[in-house]
Amino acid sequence: MKKFIIDNVEYVITRNPYTNGPMISRVDGILIDNRKEICRRFLRNYGWTDEMFQNKITNDLERKINQILSDDGEQTNIETNSNSIPARKNKVVSSVPTPTPNELDYWLRQWDLLPDYTKQEEAINELFSGLYKSNKDLKSILIKCSVLNDFYSTNIFKVYPVACHILELDIDDKLEKGDLSIVNAIASNKISDKDKNFYSFASKYCSHHNQEEYPIYDSYVDQMLRYFRKVDGFYNFDNSDLKDYPKFKNILLKFKKFYKLEAYSLKDIDKYLWQAGKKYFPKKYYK
Repeated sequence: MKKFIIDNVEYVITRNPYTNGPMISRVDGILIDNRKEICRRFLRNYGWTDEMFQNKITNDLERKINQILSDDGEQTNIETNSNSIPARKNKVVSSVPTPTPNELDYWLRQWDLLPDYTKQEEAINELFSGLYKSNKDLKSILIKCSVLNDFYSTNIFKVYPVACHILELDIDDKLEKGDLSIVNAIASNKISDKDKNFYSFASKYCSHHNQEEYPIYDSYVDQMLRYFRKVDGFYNFDNSDLKDYPKFKNILLKFKKFYKLEAYSLKDIDKYLWQAGKKYFPKKYYK
């Protein structure tokens, strides 16, 4: 059989419909973003050295794999250590790459190439940690709410009542201690006698005061977490749990643990999920 397994994922040699040459495909139909690396890992198992990969294009590597599999006549399993991520539970036609350290490093580098976002974040962080850090003064809260609302387009049409609400909650000590309950408390507002829930805004407001304890919720993060729940089953949660802030943070911690991303901060995870979510789950503006 012309099949082999790497990291619990089954691959097969097929025919390229355009060139009629050999081509590696995943048996589950998911697109392969790192085809050359898969080829190299297979061939290293058969004694290939780095020098042997020089000036080799992908088709050459796949042709060699095809030859090895034909000689073996059986499926080959290339094992990794016990820390490898389990194979995906569900087949999908179009795939978001699995969260790995390499994948996160890529998106963190991409973040650094976005001067509008990086400078914006620097400005907001300076605002929240400097002269306007306190939430015991209405003017300071108003300035922070206005800047966040403008930079993040959180669609709060009346900032003043939201700022008054935050002032009444007396949150400074709770922010320092990482009290997660204050996010939902800040989110729940009444404006012009109508109940409003500014949940994403509230998570951003708290996060810019204490990034280590308060991850940011937004629609892209939401979509990414639902997607990986579906394809990998990293953690069992209800969609509504994403809007319950303590549960939301717990989901992110489970996400980090499942994908072996403990070395990354919640802010790093946020940068990754937001950027990848924006790419793979673009907003539909008809909603």
